[in-house]
Amino acid sequence: MFKKIDRSLVNLPMIQRIIGWLLCIEAAFLLFPMAACLIYHETDWQAFAITSGVTLLAGLLATNTSRPKHTHMGKRDGYLLTASVWIVLSLFGLLPFMLCSRPIGISDAFFEAVSGFTTTGASILPSVDGMGHGIHLWRALMQWIGGMGIILFTLAVVPLLNHSGGMQMFNAEVTGITHDKIRPRISQTAKSLWAIYIALTVVLILLLWAGPMTLFESICHAFGAISTGGYTTHDSGIGAWNESVYIKVVLIVFMFLGGVNFGLIFKAAHGDFKALRTNDVLHAYIGVILVMLLLFGITIVYRGQMYSWVDVTIDPLFQIVSTITSTGFTVTNFEAWGPLVLALTFVLMFSGACAGSTSGGAKIDRVLYLVKNARNELYRCIHPNAILSVKVSDKVISPEIVTKVIAFLCIYMMLMVAGGTVLAAMGVPIIDAFFSAFSCISNTGLGAGVTGFGGGYDILPDTAKWVLSLLMIIGRLEIFTVLVLFTPSFWHR
Repeated sequence: MFKKIDRSLVNLPMIQRIIGWLLCIEAAFLLFPMAACLIYHETDWQAFAITSGVTLLAGLLATNTSRPKHTHMGKRDGYLLTASVWIVLSLFGLLPFMLCSRPIGISDAFFEAVSGFTTTGASILPSVDGMGHGIHLWRALMQWIGGMGIILFTLAVVPLLNHSGGMQMFNAEVTGITHDKIRPRISQTAKSLWAIYIALTVVLILLLWAGPMTLFESICHAFGAISTGGYTTHDSGIGAWNESVYIKVVLIVFMFLGGVNFGLIFKAAHGDFKALRTNDVLHAYIGVILVMLLLFGITIVYRGQMYSWVDVTIDPLFQIVSTITSTGFTVTNFEAWGPLVLALTFVLMFSGACAGSTSGGAKIDRVLYLVKNARNELYRCIHPNAILSVKVSDKVISPEIVTKVIAFLCIYMMLMVAGGTVLAAMGVPIIDAFFSAFSCISNTGLGAGVTGFGGGYDILPDTAKWVLSLLMIIGRLEIFTVLVLFTPSFWHR
């Protein structure tokens, strides 16, 4: 009948130990919002103190009770660890939302934590204006940690993993079609990527602070922009500074950088600008933004929504960059631009920015591969004996990778349809159901209310929130990392 699962296929004790290390790190991060509560004299410090203590205790228990026979980790270990970490850290990360002065239920708290760590930015909170500084900072920290990747952070701070399956973990988490190490050792690659990430974050904080934002607001929005997460400290979001062109321009630049492959940024930072000039994906990324800006501008003028030069330049560019990078920030007059703009927004949500960035979506790399492969197939209709290959950035892409890209996009669409269907079966209006599933699996976080047919995610039934949480994790981990765990071949030799 059924074959017995061979647990020797996965190094469970080593996985347990690494999760324990990560919980200890999460406990340390929880001290920052606790400090913010103490600085602003808020009682929520107790919620973070309790959560930090519980998380640290769980981490120490997991680390000290595991006795791995060896430290080597293979592909299976990488997939299982990566999927498990995002769930475990979210389960502990939800505690402050349940213990704070304005507590929410476990379904809402889990949704909020997953949305933060996956940088989706979809909020279950009906209002954030009354939330304490500690909660705001914790929401910002979750998306900042999740932006570059939890596993990637572990690889940077735990050198042992350089020899213990670090590359398998790196491949399982980092978004992309192929993964190129920018340094000889995987731990050095992780440290380099995090160094760039931190440097960009610091610069963005200082630039935002130089404008109308306070230091605290600058920190929270810098974490949200560079991670392409999108959490804000106000119900009106960026609309709180809608008159500040400076804030919008600064955020546009750094959201755009958040959507660029960080390997390219690393090379540019070290003087290798040839990589930027010859990268077809980067050119496509910029090209899509410019074409969309033209279409948005024409639509805004046609609908009579142009009242100043900002309305056809800065505002649409802000919305385009925010959407394609899956950040989810919106300008206040976005919904008045009409149905065509909304349809173009769907296209941007689907495509996403570059692989190897902090953005969500299917990634523009895959869309480019698909377009070039489709062009070849059309040519073969007339010339069936022609031998053609997909070529990107002067490199021939192997048929195996093209096949994987096509499979990814097919499964991506199937999951959107399945998620929308399940939500509709729960009584969610059909347009809201499919838009919510689309928004969550693409890690964009735009609320269903943007369609004009419903409200925010807080009105959804609890079961729907768990379904959307799963979609967010699947989308963040590029589908295969999670779905492979449900295949029989994963558990058998």
